[in-house]
Amino acid sequence: MITGVIKNKIDKIWTDIWAGGITNPLTVIEQLTYLMFIRSLDEKELEQEEFANMTGEEAEYIFPQSEIGQTMRWSKFKNRDPREIYDIISQRVFPAVKKMKYGKLPDFDANGELTEIPDNGTDTMQTAFSRYMDSAVFVIPNPQVLQKIITGLDDLYEHDIAELDMQGDLYEYMLSKLSTAGQNGQFRTPRHIREMMVELIAPTPEDIICDPACGTAGFLVSAADFIRRNYEDTMTDEQWENFASKTFSGYDTDYTMLRISAMNLMLHSITNPDIDYKDSVSKQNNVSGKFTVCLANPPFKGSVDEESIHDNLKAVTNTKKTELLFLALFLRLLQKGGRCACIVPDGVLFGSSKAHKAIRKELIENHQLKAVISMPSGVFKPYAGVSTAVLVFVKTDAGGTENVWFYDMKADGFSLDDKRSEVAENDIPDIIARFRSLDAEKDRERTEQSFFVPKQEIIDNDYDLSINKYKKTEYAAVEYPPTSEIMAELDGLYKELGSALTELGGMLGE
Repeated sequence: MITGVIKNKIDKIWTDIWAGGITNPLTVIEQLTYLMFIRSLDEKELEQEEFANMTGEEAEYIFPQSEIGQTMRWSKFKNRDPREIYDIISQRVFPAVKKMKYGKLPDFDANGELTEIPDNGTDTMQTAFSRYMDSAVFVIPNPQVLQKIITGLDDLYEHDIAELDMQGDLYEYMLSKLSTAGQNGQFRTPRHIREMMVELIAPTPEDIICDPACGTAGFLVSAADFIRRNYEDTMTDEQWENFASKTFSGYDTDYTMLRISAMNLMLHSITNPDIDYKDSVSKQNNVSGKFTVCLANPPFKGSVDEESIHDNLKAVTNTKKTELLFLALFLRLLQKGGRCACIVPDGVLFGSSKAHKAIRKELIENHQLKAVISMPSGVFKPYAGVSTAVLVFVKTDAGGTENVWFYDMKADGFSLDDKRSEVAENDIPDIIARFRSLDAEKDRERTEQSFFVPKQEIIDNDYDLSINKYKKTEYAAVEYPPTSEIMAELDGLYKELGSALTELGGMLGE
């Protein structure tokens, strides 16, 4: 858990960067991510050296063993003069990181030029990392700002999170500073909502997981954390190898986001994810039947160029609205039997257009729609106040929807205003527990917070999936006293008020 002390230290680093002239939050996070990654490389090197000393085995070194190569290590340059540090990072470390290959940094020749790491046919770190780092730019403005950042990060790691698995929490807090929605309606999904969705899907080491609107790769990180937490002691070498490479895929159309997501995954030990520049709903994306799990919070607003939309998505829901096209996309991306948990705006649940009805009908008639979890509108504050829901479904291509489980989430553990302070009320543990025991939900009344609705009733209501369509409200009879009693009580109050006013007037007169 990130404490107030740690938040204050991160805020101080952020302020130092801001004062240096870098005010775009995405750029700040990108630059901090580079430095966190550079530090993590030296941490791994130190671990490998310690292991080699203990076992006598030869270590697989990340940094070149040359004199110049060793100066690129965080532990070797962090206490130098600020100007030296700036030169080392900007002229050596950063260019070398951009050309990193097979988990190794290239060396420099006698002329100060980077040497080329030869291909060996087993590229274990190249796909997501080098592809997007190639266009990365180091923009820390001067040695003084860089030294403050390095000192601040070192203080954090050495005194606050050294023995704790908190790098993910640290990164989450940084990402929470992305307080503005993207041009296409993207905004960061709160961690606890992502984790709830992952718990509902319950991925395993055998799953192949995709987020086709990955942003900073939060859903993939949450899925990875779930797998590690539940299967770490039983995973085979092959499963670990897949975990680092084949298990996780993400697509986005923003190169900055792709760099951040690749870094984020690497900081969580996913060294070779398939992170790709791709307009997911366009003709550019032909991926089909590849994944067993989709987890996503796709763009909510705006529309795409009709000519660019993939024909097989329009065949399911003929629209330009991204929130509907992504639902069709999930179905196409998934293998038969694949599971999906995704966030949709409320309009998807009850929209009356042909496209809205078509995608709801597709989910209910041709696949298995399992759950509709209605979330309060404050969940995405301060980014947006939009009302949303989580849909959970299984691709079957053969129907399977008999009853749909509805849950009316009223609290998520945080206040529903812009401050989003922690509160005691939290329905998420109840949602997870009930979803895991759906058989026990069959006798729940429509007046309760969760209940089943039969498929036929949904069909009869034009495939409407809004919970208010099916929820019943209990009205308790209220008995009021006779009018004469009320009037007598009011008369008594009036006399008391008159007496008090007379007394006050007398006091003021004196």
